[in-house]
Amino acid sequence: MSDRQSYVLTITCPDTVGIVAAVSGFLTQNDCFITEAAQYGDELSRRFFMRIVFAGGALTPPAAEFRKLFSAIADKFQMIWNLHDLTKKPRVVIMVSKFGHCLVDLLHRYHTGQLNIEIPAVISNHPEMRSIVEWHGIPYHYLAVDKHDKAAQEARVMEVVDRAGADLVVLARYMQILSSDLCRSLEGRAINIHHSFLPSFKGAKPYHQAHSRGVKIIGATAHYVTPDLDEGPIIEQSTERVDHTHTPDDLVAIGRDIENLVLARAVRWHVEHRVLLNGSKTVVFK
Repeated sequence: MSDRQSYVLTITCPDTVGIVAAVSGFLTQNDCFITEAAQYGDELSRRFFMRIVFAGGALTPPAAEFRKLFSAIADKFQMIWNLHDLTKKPRVVIMVSKFGHCLVDLLHRYHTGQLNIEIPAVISNHPEMRSIVEWHGIPYHYLAVDKHDKAAQEARVMEVVDRAGADLVVLARYMQILSSDLCRSLEGRAINIHHSFLPSFKGAKPYHQAHSRGVKIIGATAHYVTPDLDEGPIIEQSTERVDHTHTPDDLVAIGRDIENLVLARAVRWHVEHRVLLNGSKTVVFK
């Protein structure tokens, strides 16, 4: 490792005595300086979760050797672990349909450096968002969906994702249900955003449906994509109170603002390696 180069070490394992001491001791012995650390032991699942940010020192071994040495500790504690180089920007492919608010928000955060990512491609089943995407210098892949052969379109989607070397795929209001095969191909590296009315108000115009029922709270949910529609592990949620003075259009506007914020948080936390899976839930080290 280069002197002072930063890394993130993430760990999930059965909860037991001595994990923190073993990990921190190993880092100390290998001339690593810990700059951030968070841990959590789940009493119900009896799983332990840890995220450590550290900088390498003059005597810290190269990353390949570091991984080899640390594997002895990992094996002892039955760890699922990853070492992430913070100098490498995660590559994020965004998918969108006709509603561009989440896409535009992510592009702005990317353009201004609020999101430390690369966006090598945007995929859409509609042409409407091409100009704003290409203005940012990002390739736009218009892949129309043939309802009689959806598998062909999904195969092209995966070609773009693979060619882009995507670490994450973000469904920024991509209004197509992904097949189980595509969901499995993107397992653990695809995030979706939707309103938080599900399963109450499905289908078209959910905010109008909610308005007709006089709802008092609206919100949004960002979660990992799984073959079970909109039931993947939740990363982030937010809500806002509304009342009888709000029109259906007001609810749509408020809902879109919440969707922007919730999705941006979920993407940032994922690319900063702050999200660890805990069965059907997540542990998020904010």
